[in-house]
Amino acid sequence: MPGPRKQMMADMEPGTDSPLNFAVSSRDRQTMDMVAAAIRHKQVLLAYQPVMQARDQSKVAFYEGLIRVLDETGRVIPAGAFMNTIENSELGRELDTLALAKGLRALHENPELRLSINMSARSIGYKPWSHTLERWLKRNELIGERLILEITESSAMLVPELVVDFMDRLQMQGICFAMDDFGAGYTALRYFKEFCFDVIKIDGQFIQGIAHNPDNQAMTGALVSIAKHFDMLTVAEFVETGEDAEVLTRLGVDCLQGYHFAPATTRPDWMRNVQMNKAV
Repeated sequence: MPGPRKQMMADMEPGTDSPLNFAVSSRDRQTMDMVAAAIRHKQVLLAYQPVMQARDQSKVAFYEGLIRVLDETGRVIPAGAFMNTIENSELGRELDTLALAKGLRALHENPELRLSINMSARSIGYKPWSHTLERWLKRNELIGERLILEITESSAMLVPELVVDFMDRLQMQGICFAMDDFGAGYTALRYFKEFCFDVIKIDGQFIQGIAHNPDNQAMTGALVSIAKHFDMLTVAEFVETGEDAEVLTRLGVDCLQGYHFAPATTRPDWMRNVQMNKAV
């Protein structure tokens, strides 16, 4: 009979029917059920976070629309709580489509708005997503030039050739592309030259506390240099202090995003104004 330590090690082995694996599997099923219910009952919305100009930090460069779902109690659940679980499933494609539809409607209703929407490279070729974009572009041809599609670095590297072709086609319609989590370590340099992203969002691991971290200052400076060489706008995510914002501006970052400026909200000022105008 195995001793306690051997039994514990066996329980932790991947691929076994261990208590740990059962707990993880159960949690994932609950997460997928929650997201499926939110989609079914149309309990999905966007939270909007401003991305500020670094040189004039009172001015908004654009907003990012972040997907949220409501659980059965009405709580707003952020993407970080479910996206990794549903990313590879049909639910991930459905959420990408809903996020796009809500973002395009916001652009249609707010002519001054510039907005970025997240998507997975897995959604390229997903017909409901493509049809949603085509339908809105036909309805309002000015939407495309104010839309930014964000694709994570890891997602882009799953199918790099497909991403390059996809970007080439949509950039001809005025749509911009942002690479999210830049510097996380996935991108092969031979593909980076071909991607032609318009915006690079530097991974938050280099940004948080950067004012007191010389190593991250050096890394961020190098990433900014690469982006500028390819004529790409740079955004620093997870900016949480004024000190960090000051250092990032000095390093040449173009835009700043994070709690130092504002959290994401489902009721931004411009949306409240639109709703008031409709009521009148």
